[in-house]
Amino acid sequence: MTTVETVRVSPDWLELREGADAAARSQDLVRLLRDRLSPVVGGLVIHDLGCGTGAMERWLAPLLPGPQEWILHDRDPELLALAGGATRLSDVTRLEQDELAGASLVTASALLDLLTEDELDGLVAACSAAGCPVLFALSVTGRVQLLPADSFDSRVAAAFDAHQRRTTPRGRLLGPDAVDAAVSAFRRLGAEVLVRPSPWRLGGSDGDLTAAWLTGWVDAACEQEPGLAPDAELYLQRRFREAEAGCLAVTVGHADLLVLP
Repeated sequence: MTTVETVRVSPDWLELREGADAAARSQDLVRLLRDRLSPVVGGLVIHDLGCGTGAMERWLAPLLPGPQEWILHDRDPELLALAGGATRLSDVTRLEQDELAGASLVTASALLDLLTEDELDGLVAACSAAGCPVLFALSVTGRVQLLPADSFDSRVAAAFDAHQRRTTPRGRLLGPDAVDAAVSAFRRLGAEVLVRPSPWRLGGSDGDLTAAWLTGWVDAACEQEPGLAPDAELYLQRRFREAEAGCLAVTVGHADLLVLP
């Protein structure tokens, strides 16, 4: 399956961020999830949507009880090949409701903010039809803090958020509005939804990830507001020097959602 404006995610980027993702995801929601999972003969059946190379399974599987069968969904066959295990080539923006039949749990990570409202509604409908808990981790919230502060931070942040909400041929992306939209959509269908913060906190030991994130953050901002480019180059140079010196701290806001039917 293909979609318009398909952006391939680099396996190198997924590998670089895996440790920060694991540290950020909400352990509290996992404890609540464990209490609400129903025992299943033969073990849990878990569908992971937009799985990438399988990082969600690597993080979550040891935290859940009993035998587990993970079914990993992605639209990129190269990422699925790296993920291994039971994989399914599928586009979560066009998920059919029967694709999640028999699931004990549905998971995803860093997905919701990439969807349009219509795509989110389709995803919510498919998850609700499955009738099982849903754990969506690491949705961007739009909150970014860099210390020490720089006068150019707010201009980049505003342009980046606008880029996250840009209109594409698929429709307008939800970006930082995705968490509130997902909460509302699930609650309209009668589900209980719990939300917890799951920010990245990057410091001196995260130099490579910080540099890669900074580059992507600024590039997206300049794509949205090309007039930022001349100042952005000098801004990046300043920030890279601070990161290399171990004196730059970055907090990138995310939120995790646990949906209980």
